[in-house]
Amino acid sequence: MSYWCQMYFQNGVTFTSMRVQWAFGMYCVVLMLIFVFVMLSVFLCCSGSHQFIYMNTDHNLERIWGTVPLLILVFLSWPSMGLLYVLSELETPLVTVKCIGHQWYWEYEYTDFAVVSYNSYMVPEDELKLGEPRLLTVDKSMVLPFSVWCRILTTSFDVVHSWTVPAFGVKSDAVPGRLSESSVKVEMPGVFWGQCSEICGALHSFMPIRVEVVSAELFSKWLWILQSSVLEG
Repeated sequence: MSYWCQMYFQNGVTFTSMRVQWAFGMYCVVLMLIFVFVMLSVFLCCSGSHQFIYMNTDHNLERIWGTVPLLILVFLSWPSMGLLYVLSELETPLVTVKCIGHQWYWEYEYTDFAVVSYNSYMVPEDELKLGEPRLLTVDKSMVLPFSVWCRILTTSFDVVHSWTVPAFGVKSDAVPGRLSESSVKVEMPGVFWGQCSEICGALHSFMPIRVEVVSAELFSKWLWILQSSVLEG
């Protein structure tokens, strides 16, 4: 879901995504105040009031337009530094999922309890069921438990991809030969979508991401069933 006719962020379900939306909203307010101040100054100058302003400020005008931007930058640096720290902070995970980008699908690998991996392909439009979103539905979803710290490892088999889920506040590049790491703690169950955010070839727009966030009990059962099917196969 999104606000303002799908022109705003998706509803954040992690602390990181909520912090990003809060910082963005504060920056928008600051930018709006700057815009109003500049337009008011232009209006006063065009109306002939600039002579009165200049006579009353004398040479203090240079100090004002040098000090005010500096104070604004210092004010904006405080949430920015905190946000950078939150984005780079890695908690001790209980679940690790390795996301491997291929042209043009995702491979998910769980290695905490047993080596279990599967591929996730986009469902063609002519095979969609009622209510399934176009270009976002996959045959096998990534599954995570909620209220549990999960580590997301991303890499690529061929070219550069990007594993991105806006509701999580995560955009992790998948680079061949390298391993990127991020941690998420989803605070509510549900189904969340994302897409590859790196132009990776002709079918770049057909690499959707679907994440099902369930309780820890359901996650354990799902992983056990998946592991049993792999051993039987």
